[in-house]
Amino acid sequence: MKQVTIDRKLRRKKRVSVRIKGIQESPRVSVFASNKYTYVQLIDDINRETLLSLSSLSFLKRKDHAKAAKTQEAKLVGVELAKKAITKGIKKAIFDRGQYSYNGRVKAVAEGLREGGLII
Repeated sequence: MKQVTIDRKLRRKKRVSVRIKGIQESPRVSVFASNKYTYVQLIDDINRETLLSLSSLSFLKRKDHAKAAKTQEAKLVGVELAKKAITKGIKKAIFDRGQYSYNGRVKAVAEGLREGGLII
């Protein structure tokens, strides 16, 4: 039963990600949601490098941030990543949800990126 679930996730990830390629001007925004934290990366697929990365784990290390719900933290990660991307000169990106459906934390990250000023 577990192998079937893993195969479904891998097939979904391949189906979604095969059409998405990030470039320097509009990199790919990759989302990973573990049980506790949300991780987001801006990736340039042409040069095969990560331009920016941020996680909800980094907010816990700050003194001014209190623990919030996972979806709220995911939205904060999106807003913060968008602000950092804009300071680096990136105004546009391609959203890659990977193996996840577009709801919950993944949707919150996308909304946060838009709220932060990034065009998706």
